[in-house]
Amino acid sequence: MRRHHIAAIPGDGIGQEVIPAGLEVLTALAERQGFALDVETFPWGSDYYRQTGRMMPEDGLETLKPFHAIFFGAVGDAHLPDDLTLWGLRLKICQGFDQYANIRPTRVLPGLTSPLREVAPGDIDWVIVRENSEGEYAGHGGRAHRGHPEEIATETAIFTRAGVTRIMRTAFGIAAKRPRKLLTVVTKSNAQKHGMVFWDEIAAEVAAEFPSVTWEKELVDAMAARMVRRPQSIDTVVATNLHADILSDLAGAVAGSLGVAPTANLDPSRRFPSMFEPIHGSAFDIAGKGVANPVATFWTAAMMLEHLGEPVAAAALITAVEQVCAAGVLTADVGGSANTAAVTAAVVAAIKGANS
Repeated sequence: MRRHHIAAIPGDGIGQEVIPAGLEVLTALAERQGFALDVETFPWGSDYYRQTGRMMPEDGLETLKPFHAIFFGAVGDAHLPDDLTLWGLRLKICQGFDQYANIRPTRVLPGLTSPLREVAPGDIDWVIVRENSEGEYAGHGGRAHRGHPEEIATETAIFTRAGVTRIMRTAFGIAAKRPRKLLTVVTKSNAQKHGMVFWDEIAAEVAAEFPSVTWEKELVDAMAARMVRRPQSIDTVVATNLHADILSDLAGAVAGSLGVAPTANLDPSRRFPSMFEPIHGSAFDIAGKGVANPVATFWTAAMMLEHLGEPVAAAALITAVEQVCAAGVLTADVGGSANTAAVTAAVVAAIKGANS
């Protein structure tokens, strides 16, 4: 029997609700599809920080390294600084394991309503490829003259030829496998004449390796407007760490809710485990109420299965989610009245009832 070793890190807020829901669905799917998941859950996050002074143990990366994948919930706490929690856990894992390709698909699922009046399920099918290791989130910069009128804070974006080239190759490769074979390269090269122009130049170099792909350039502000006004014109998008982070949140909103938006933090070389997480974050305003939307986590789980070499199971999970959404079993963020447990039970039932 095929066995996959998974490290589960629920983390903070609603992560502690949606990751158990995801594992429940994955267990039902594994039984149905004939593979096994060996899951070890780690209690790292803000509560762990309050107990130990660290978001994860000092040897946490070594602990995670043998796993085939990491199933991650969320990080962030209303009572702790965001930079402490994010850099202490999620970004430590992403950068430590060189998970440089952040893949964020967007679709309007059956049964969901986009806030865009002329968009229906099937009208949007995007993949946003986010550079995940450097750029604006490289962590370079500092503070000086604290507390004085001349206090200085610097944040330096880092763009390397190696980093930009590999994310471009990833994005062009994804676009080449999609029916439209269209890639939009997003920058702000009219105003940022060094890093962003460098990004555009490398895009043109890599494009020569993918003659089947039609590619175009778009400024990030124009891209935000285009996602709202002409969403059907978009297919695959590649952007910097910051730009893609913002655009993918807009994409989730356009698709109906951040509660349905998945993501994968990939090390395409597979030297290290990749990490899979819903986009929505810890959402501590609703944590503990049992109303969090688990659909993003289920879609994320399907992406993890695809990465693990279980494409049939991944497709079966997406089908089950679509059936449940189409049947109107939805949480409040997408116009329904079901809670987390009800949506999870419905997806498990759909999986168990498939072709029975």
